[in-house]
Amino acid sequence: MALLKAARAMNRLGLNQGVSGNISLRQDDGMLITPSALAYDQCLGKDLVEVDMTGRVMRGSRKPSSEWRLHRDVYQARADAGAVLHCHSPWCTTLACLELDIPAFHYMVAVAGGDSIPCAPYALFGSQELSVHVRTALAEKGKACLLAHHGLVCLGSDPEDVLNLAVEVENLARCYGQALSIGKVPLLSGEQMAEVAQRFAAYRRPA
Repeated sequence: MALLKAARAMNRLGLNQGVSGNISLRQDDGMLITPSALAYDQCLGKDLVEVDMTGRVMRGSRKPSSEWRLHRDVYQARADAGAVLHCHSPWCTTLACLELDIPAFHYMVAVAGGDSIPCAPYALFGSQELSVHVRTALAEKGKACLLAHHGLVCLGSDPEDVLNLAVEVENLARCYGQALSIGKVPLLSGEQMAEVAQRFAAYRRPA
């Protein structure tokens, strides 16, 4: 139900349109993922598809999202990924179509795990090549990346966490896009971003 709630919120929050985008939740030996070509407002719990790491359907009568390989590869590469979200949000997609990273123009860029949010090279949707590009872009600690001429991918601990990150990255993309339209955008230094990362780490520690 948490996965279905997050999937429906993607449209309501403007991250998704129609039947585009997908979201998944890690399972012990695979994942639970949204189905292919079904609008989220029509999607019920029974429509979610459980697949193993080879893409074999373990439960559900529908086809899994065509991007299941991308989700699978993120889970295999990142033990900290409990949920993965992919969407075609307007501002992230705008920057992705220009093949632009989101640099350290604002301190909140650090919420995605690094000094910038990279743009992975273009590859056909649903392809293994695209999955490889995403794994490279996310590296060891990145939590979000743009997909050239495509959209956004991010990872989180659970569906709510990854949804919140996608909303934040879309807002950063909008602000950066607007700033670019005004003029040259000054960036924070590596030292300044390191200070932000340390402060974020302190926020996460229990009192």
